[in-house]
Amino acid sequence: MKYSAAAALAATFSLASAAGSIPTCGENNLCPSDTPCCSQYGQCGVGAYCLGGCNPRHSFDLQSCVAAPVCQSADYKLDNLDDVMPNTQYLGDASKANWVSSGTPVVYNNEAILLTMAPSTVGTLLMSTHYVWYGQISATMTTSQGAGVVTAFILMSDVQDEIDFEFVGVDLESAQSNFYFQGITDYQNGDNLTVSNTVENTHTYTIDWQPDSLSWAIDGNVMRTLNRNDTYNSTTQQYHYPQSPSRVQLSLWPAGLSSNGEGTIQWSGGLVDWNSPYMQNGYYYAMVSDVTVKCYDPPDGWSNNKGSKAYYYESSYGTNDTIAIGNNSTELASFYATGDNPKVDPNASSSAKASGTKTASAATQSASQAPETVPGVSGGGAAGISGTDSQGTAQGGSANSGSSDSGTNSAAGAQPSSQGGGSTSFSQGGGSSGTSQAPPKLGAGSAVALLGFFVACLLI
Repeated sequence: MKYSAAAALAATFSLASAAGSIPTCGENNLCPSDTPCCSQYGQCGVGAYCLGGCNPRHSFDLQSCVAAPVCQSADYKLDNLDDVMPNTQYLGDASKANWVSSGTPVVYNNEAILLTMAPSTVGTLLMSTHYVWYGQISATMTTSQGAGVVTAFILMSDVQDEIDFEFVGVDLESAQSNFYFQGITDYQNGDNLTVSNTVENTHTYTIDWQPDSLSWAIDGNVMRTLNRNDTYNSTTQQYHYPQSPSRVQLSLWPAGLSSNGEGTIQWSGGLVDWNSPYMQNGYYYAMVSDVTVKCYDPPDGWSNNKGSKAYYYESSYGTNDTIAIGNNSTELASFYATGDNPKVDPNASSSAKASGTKTASAATQSASQAPETVPGVSGGGAAGISGTDSQGTAQGGSANSGSSDSGTNSAAGAQPSSQGGGSTSFSQGGGSSGTSQAPPKLGAGSAVALLGFFVACLLI
């Protein structure tokens, strides 16, 4: 049985929900006006909640979510953190960074970026700042290894369309391909693709996403093709085909936590062993060296061309005929701004706080009243949140508690802290402020297994 990274991550990473005071959102449950933005994890807030991953279908109104930077064809060499900005600093200006991170990405030997996952963390996630609305996207990478450890390379839209490559750490000869439409779970959508050892061997995984067809390829060999016409659902009278602008996401996350559902734990191969020989320097890790993006044109007959800078939605249906391209701003003035009020800056600064913490917003607002400004550690896919089944029936979700304190790197040991990623105390990316550490010491016979790590979510 295949699981959406989204639905599985939901249970794993509903960290902020543990606080109990954060408003939730989902089908028929929109965010309130004071915290209008629904994150991909089904929680309401301001600031970063209104940027990438903000779901316009479940937010206060269609304007609550900031418009998304359009596709940019490029070859991204991931050999440093100069082009990576923490989600506690990014305010929507895609000219300042091509990638946003949560957790602890680490530079490896000036050749690749490691996605790391230490004990008591939910791993690391890299998200593109530019969206893709149809295109060819490739990632050159190795995966992690071990029970309960899942590596992922996916496309995820703000309305929860999803296209996946997922790698379970106990099956190194398979890449799991999957797709979702608006978070609707359909266990018939997944298919295993045969590949040689994903830890020992570097492979290039390619998603070729067109308006009428979708293919998954490994090292240039097409392994699976899906036609849009084959996804028609007679119950909802819709094509359950990914069709909305999406971010590229690379992640490593612990599906095998005891707090997760039994099905998720079994799918991922069992509980994570935090004393595993597959860990190095105290963490699991996956390695990504290159991502290429080739943008395609919008669908034939599409007519909502009103500019060239940003994607936005004109209807809560969230289908490709409701998407427009305009010259809308993609930026916020502060972490207290929203798409409805993008220039709000009560402190005249860009300080942020992660989910589950409270930061004073201004003299006029007490800490207890301050809204959430940065979603808790994020990751993997996200079909679940408050998703629906394959018949379009709304499904509620429950949250599990967890810890999302920020991970930091020790200068001496070059090891991330065992306190997960997500808070403002963890500084990464942005050139010299980024974390760079020496190559991990790989013992004989263990190099194969040490390339794994995460992605985190608070879905459901």
